[in-house]
Amino acid sequence: MAPPLAGVVRLAAASRVLVLALSILARLLFRPYDTSASLSPPCLSSPASSSDPNASVSAAVSSLAVWDGVHFARPAECGYEYEQSFAFLPLLPASLALLARSLFAPLVPVLGYRAVLVLSGYVLNNVAFVAAAAYFYRLSVLILKDRRAAYRASVLFCFNPASVFYSSLYSESLYALFSLGGLFYLFSGANTVAVIMLALSGSARSNGALNAGYFCFQALLQAYDAAVRKKRPLLVVLALVAAALRSIFIFLPFFAFQAYGYLSICVHGSSEELRPWCKAKVPLLYGYIQSHYWGVGFLRYFQVKQLPNFLLASPVLSLAIYSIIHYTKILHQLLQTTSIHRQIITALEGRSLELYKRTDDMPVLRSELPAGLTNKAHGNSKVKQRKSVATETASAPFHDTLYTNQNIKENQDEGSILLVPFVLHLAFMTFTAFFVMHVQVSTRFLSASPPIYWAAAHILASPNCCSKRWGYLICVYFIAYILLGSLLFSNFYPFT
Repeated sequence: MAPPLAGVVRLAAASRVLVLALSILARLLFRPYDTSASLSPPCLSSPASSSDPNASVSAAVSSLAVWDGVHFARPAECGYEYEQSFAFLPLLPASLALLARSLFAPLVPVLGYRAVLVLSGYVLNNVAFVAAAAYFYRLSVLILKDRRAAYRASVLFCFNPASVFYSSLYSESLYALFSLGGLFYLFSGANTVAVIMLALSGSARSNGALNAGYFCFQALLQAYDAAVRKKRPLLVVLALVAAALRSIFIFLPFFAFQAYGYLSICVHGSSEELRPWCKAKVPLLYGYIQSHYWGVGFLRYFQVKQLPNFLLASPVLSLAIYSIIHYTKILHQLLQTTSIHRQIITALEGRSLELYKRTDDMPVLRSELPAGLTNKAHGNSKVKQRKSVATETASAPFHDTLYTNQNIKENQDEGSILLVPFVLHLAFMTFTAFFVMHVQVSTRFLSASPPIYWAAAHILASPNCCSKRWGYLICVYFIAYILLGSLLFSNFYPFT
């Protein structure tokens, strides 16, 4: 029996303690390269704000907001004052403000409001990461149909190369929580919860809107089933309409924030002359900010002086490309041995998995059940599933194969058509990271993509010598980037 969900939660919590300890140690041993984070200019709307009661302590806590953390803390304190501030989506700033005014409000008279905002962010993001790791494990079990592989991948996620960002004032933890949680609920059949969580992921990071593609994939499967097997054209239309509405809902937070930016700057702005993007046919503020202030654009980063940044991103990009090729081969082999019709039917029936229907309404971080009760429940489940396999071998559903074949195929590659949207999503993200974005951001940009860890876990479990060497390099890469990130990023040195 592979380690349970509780083991993943404990590992995730331990990894956060480790990263925080390394970051604090780095701050104590080395002098930050840039100390401007400790400066506290007053908000434009309240220039006469009172000084903090413990200035030195407040400045020390506030200085923990480094790099983009400064830009997330500022809107939480002062609102969106500047045009470039709108590059930082509102979920994290809003969450910081909510926590600082509720749960951590008693600390404001002691530390000051800004320091409490930063402290709230650290607490929120580390807790969110632990929950995200739990969802990662549950999603991996659903897709891989192998608890041991899911556990190995979850361990890698807990100690991923972008770990320092998940324990600082960045939006990675919230994005991972709502993205992975939303995908878990989508593939386990809880569409309403999935839509809400994926929409929240789009209000944490702009690439969260891409998660609408998973609902489009689901709709294609349902439309195929309705047209080919059930012969009901009306169901085809309903499936496509439902996917369109859900996709719009997922995009809604991002575009609502763009509309807010347009009203704030173009309609009610104080500038006498309209900004260039305000005059565009489609006034998209986010795209303008990324291009104008950060130089983001297709091939714009392909410069000789950026070669070190390409080298910095090369490990994660290489692992992403390997993941895409690996799972593309598995899908190709799968479709050669099993008809696409059977794969689609199996995927659709798997959404009614009873085990996860019972756990959807329970907290993600629930306590582990007593071993005896758990084993008994699994035993009863296996008996029922064996009966189902004996009577319905022609189209065995996903939840049957999950348990009856688990012990036989635990160390073998198992493919599923459900891998398709994950591979396509990762391929698009990898292309964007390499050709459009600042390439060094790839380490954290791709860090919430499950196929990377699934493929890395496959390499680590492979018995051949070549894979063992690559597995060793993967472990060295993960450990080295955790150490480098804790040292460099925490002291305001360039990392990723």
